[in-house]
Amino acid sequence: MTLTPLLTAPIMVQIHVCAALLAIVLEPAALLRRSRDRWHRVFGYAWVGAMAVTALSSFGIRGTLLPIPVSPIHALSVVTICRLWQGIKAVREGRITDHQRDMRSLYFWAMGVAGLFTFLPGRRMNAVFFADAPLQGFWLMAGLIGAGLAWYAYVNRHRAVG
Repeated sequence: MTLTPLLTAPIMVQIHVCAALLAIVLEPAALLRRSRDRWHRVFGYAWVGAMAVTALSSFGIRGTLLPIPVSPIHALSVVTICRLWQGIKAVREGRITDHQRDMRSLYFWAMGVAGLFTFLPGRRMNAVFFADAPLQGFWLMAGLIGAGLAWYAYVNRHRAVG
């Protein structure tokens, strides 16, 4: 593991990574707390802030594959901002089930699926964690994220049934 790819990255990339890492840590803390619990709200608001910074900072990161300033992954940033707003609106209106669904779905797609793409060979996070074996690193992360997504689907299926 080497932090050089992050330490030498543009400031917008550093902000984006820091916000994403904070969101990864905060969401389980919010999910594991009881709804309407003070700490659930504290962790939840902090997570929403971290997700908003992550999504907004992505627009300051230009990919090298396309000649335009945005890439298809930026569509996920737009969806993230919209879903954050929907989740906050739902809880304020007392629609707790909708709020829970929105926030879990957002965590799944924005952190799990998008997170997997950050570990593709040639990407910065792959270089940080798997500089010596980028392809093996990607498959390891795919397996770990896949296991997490399978657990997420299993839990949600049993919530819907029970």
